[in-house]
Amino acid sequence: MPELPEVEHVKRGIEPYILNATIKSVTFSSKVIEGKQHGKETIIKGINLDGFRLNSEGYAIQSVERRSKYIVFTIQKNQTQRIILSHLGMAGGFFIVDKLSDISTPNYRKHWHVVFHLDNGKQLVYSDIRRFGELRNLASFQDYPAFLDIAPEPFNDDALNHFLNRIKLKKYQNKPIKQMLIDHKMIAGCGNIYACEALFRAGVLPDRKVKQTSDQERQMLFYYVQEVLKEGINNGGTSISDYRHADGKTGQMQLHLNVYKQKTCNVCGHDIEQKVVATRNSHFCPHCQK
Repeated sequence: MPELPEVEHVKRGIEPYILNATIKSVTFSSKVIEGKQHGKETIIKGINLDGFRLNSEGYAIQSVERRSKYIVFTIQKNQTQRIILSHLGMAGGFFIVDKLSDISTPNYRKHWHVVFHLDNGKQLVYSDIRRFGELRNLASFQDYPAFLDIAPEPFNDDALNHFLNRIKLKKYQNKPIKQMLIDHKMIAGCGNIYACEALFRAGVLPDRKVKQTSDQERQMLFYYVQEVLKEGINNGGTSISDYRHADGKTGQMQLHLNVYKQKTCNVCGHDIEQKVVATRNSHFCPHCQK
């Protein structure tokens, strides 16, 4: 699943080509159309396809921002402003092309689902191999309350205090510490890959209960989450399976991982072990992490 660094690079890749462009028309794939006809929320969620078109076509893209793992498009037509909110799910991605055949990765070229035809001649294409991603067209964020529950951005000044205060709540004390790192109400944008890496750097096992961690360890964990997310951004994100930049290129963070999908520990040489924690497959070194 694309996490904060990957989503940040998708956002950076598409922004220069779409900012201030007007959406002339929107095309949906047969899978999206069929899904809606059968009452399924396939990609386009919370609104029907006609409503999505009506509230997108003729609108100019005023800004493109990343919030946690979401891409936020602010669009405007006359005095009406709306929001297109996108989550990439497990294997979603945006591409900027002149035509669909220009998408360089065959799987993404085959599994396109939404095309925004822009007045500058470009096409903003949302592709999704597994169809777990989503696009919402909102009048305001109040129409999607779950978005308002996201923690402050991890690089914001108030993010550490938010994490430390929330993790003290009684309901979390018997939860595994890793579950706290991937909870977007705790820390925005950190998912499985970067949580595993932060836990390794902090020397903490992923299944340690919250109540078994000290204040110092919690602060250290937050620091390492920040560190690995920044490294992820600097290295273009992690391309282990499906993730691609908007131009089809891969990131390089996978070359710098210590435990996630690694065979042996880079520090001690011990075999990396795996365990399901909070429904996610966790990778760790039983020698370096306690």
